[in-house]
Amino acid sequence: MPTYQAPGVYIEEIPSAPVILPVGTSTAAFIGTAPKADAFPSTARAVNSWTQFVRDYLPEKDAASTPLSHAVYGFFLNGGSRCYVVNIPAGKPIAGTGRERGALQLLETVEAEIVSAPGMTDAVTYDALLTHCENMKDRVAILDADPAAVDNIDSLKTIGRAKPADGGDKKPAALRPRASTYGTVYFPQILARDPLSSDPKLVPVFPSGHMAGIWARSDAARGVHKAPANEVVRGAIDLTYSLTPAEQGGLNDSGVNCLRFFEREGLRVWGARTLAEPGSEFRYLNVRRLFNFIEQSIAQSTKWVVFEDNAIPLWRNLTRDVTAFLINVWRDNALVGATPQQAFFVACNAMTNPPESVDLGQVIVLIGLAPVKPAEFVVFRLSQKLGNVPEIQAVG
Repeated sequence: MPTYQAPGVYIEEIPSAPVILPVGTSTAAFIGTAPKADAFPSTARAVNSWTQFVRDYLPEKDAASTPLSHAVYGFFLNGGSRCYVVNIPAGKPIAGTGRERGALQLLETVEAEIVSAPGMTDAVTYDALLTHCENMKDRVAILDADPAAVDNIDSLKTIGRAKPADGGDKKPAALRPRASTYGTVYFPQILARDPLSSDPKLVPVFPSGHMAGIWARSDAARGVHKAPANEVVRGAIDLTYSLTPAEQGGLNDSGVNCLRFFEREGLRVWGARTLAEPGSEFRYLNVRRLFNFIEQSIAQSTKWVVFEDNAIPLWRNLTRDVTAFLINVWRDNALVGATPQQAFFVACNAMTNPPESVDLGQVIVLIGLAPVKPAEFVVFRLSQKLGNVPEIQAVG
């Protein structure tokens, strides 16, 4: 406290209470080979528009599209506004080996909530992307399904690439990513025009870039709590494979998000699940991303707590700040409950911070949330109703 000696009027500036600010949710990061293979190699470069990508990553003439360029184009076309691009040589692993820093190590230094390696459908890439997101805990991977799945849809339901049992000419089954709450996969490929060609012919395009743009568009329109599904895929004219409802039923149970074409609505995203096991509380994509958003918002806005006095005043301040933030999340309809008390709770007191925890320098805040889950199955139950039966009067 200041010391006053001479009588007079003194003014003190009192800092306002800290505010927990929401973090971004829709910055994407794409790893792949650009049309100009030597442009900004092995650098996580921010790209804010398709025009900038064309200027930075396309040669002056004879530019041929790559899965990376298709993804960036689809991202901005579908509502994305900012992404990072890591240009690597074709065939190079996305994770570093030895002392070499790979593309994923470069992405550890940037704030990106969506990560993808468009068109890379091998087991090593799948595992590297999922491991990266699981370790960072602030992002989700969008994986492209193996195109070979069009020859055997059931192969997307099990881990591993099965070989033909008879040893014949039949193609091996498609590869499915392993289970993870930090990853999601989309099937099948879309058919779209090549943005770098004047030829109107449709070409197969991996959907991860378009999906990342849809995530960003849905976040801006409704919020990260809204499942990014039942959305139009801009730029997609058709699909490489038309799924039946029965085929999608099996894939949906296995955590594969499908793209479907409907006669009246057109081409839509028709799934919003992670690769988590069916019983996981994070099997819905919007729940995983909502928790990422809340966790990172609180973590980044409470760094002022470090080295403060671990006592009741600090506990009260933390409870106040986190509660105020979660009330705003609840008001955005991201949490279930008619009142804040039904939607969440925050506890930071002597019960959550016993002396042994305080002695270890730990401040423990217990938070419980009731996240909104998507109406994935809409059921109308109909029954026949008997008409008015005239009352029979007794005779006599």
